[in-house]
Amino acid sequence: MRLLERMRKEWFMVGIVLAIAGAKLEPSVGVNGGPLKPEITVSYIAVATIFFNSGLSLKTEELTSALVHIKLHLFIQIFTLAFFPAAIWLFLQLLSITPINEWLLKGLQTVGCMPPPVSSAVILTKAVGGNELGSSSSVPFTSIFSQLFMTVVVPLIIGQIVRRYIKDWLERKKPPFGAISSSVLLMIIYTTFCDTFSNPNIDLDKFSLILILFIIFSIQLSFMLLTFIFSTRNNSGFTPADTVAIIFCSTHKSLTLGIPMLKIVFAGHEHLSLISVPLLIYHPVQILLGSVLVPTIKSWMVSRQKGVKLTRPTV
Repeated sequence: MRLLERMRKEWFMVGIVLAIAGAKLEPSVGVNGGPLKPEITVSYIAVATIFFNSGLSLKTEELTSALVHIKLHLFIQIFTLAFFPAAIWLFLQLLSITPINEWLLKGLQTVGCMPPPVSSAVILTKAVGGNELGSSSSVPFTSIFSQLFMTVVVPLIIGQIVRRYIKDWLERKKPPFGAISSSVLLMIIYTTFCDTFSNPNIDLDKFSLILILFIIFSIQLSFMLLTFIFSTRNNSGFTPADTVAIIFCSTHKSLTLGIPMLKIVFAGHEHLSLISVPLLIYHPVQILLGSVLVPTIKSWMVSRQKGVKLTRPTV
């Protein structure tokens, strides 16, 4: 019973394993031109559905109120979108001389460029009690950007517009936005690996996979420690609650946004699934590592907040 309860709670992780296993058993179903027609259903409909869903669930008023935390947001954005990818790129220059599969390394670079997720970072920030408002080959660039605009930006904007008219209904019914996006994402993962297993020229060695897993774990732990050191300096100006938001939001990467974006940017690429593997590994590792560290970080934050109250001068 306990195992079933655990599987029900972690249904998305179980779904990823089943999607990959299903692709291995019957790859012909999800390949381009197959019964699922992923070149249409995934590339356009599934991706657009995820971002329309995001626009529908995104609370505009919360985003507006969060804008007052300018310094906190600036730190997170610079670390996530500038320092993180630059550090990964430098690290990959060293790894390029190793026998690790080159497409897994390219996938690791794409992980560095991904935005943080709204869900897991905010959930872990809430669990600790932190500041959740702060968490929140030849490439045809013209084709990529036009498809990104039509399947990402437009559905997101439409979702926000629709939300304005049905906000009360959404607040009352609370539709399962997360479950809907995750279910669609499983379809994207399935079709991505169908392409892999139907291509006899692609081979993934276990040595590279184990090394990538170790590297991802080390990167996350190191960057969490680095953000903690930066945000707790005496002159940083961040509160303990801000530090918690920084630790989780600066180091987490979005699977929900990442996989559809990879599907668009590397559309038709024979190594797309290998490029996707590091992100598929990064997601469960960040959830696991974050969950394990929640009690420790919460204890630290409570003690620091008590210390601030005790040292505050009385009038």
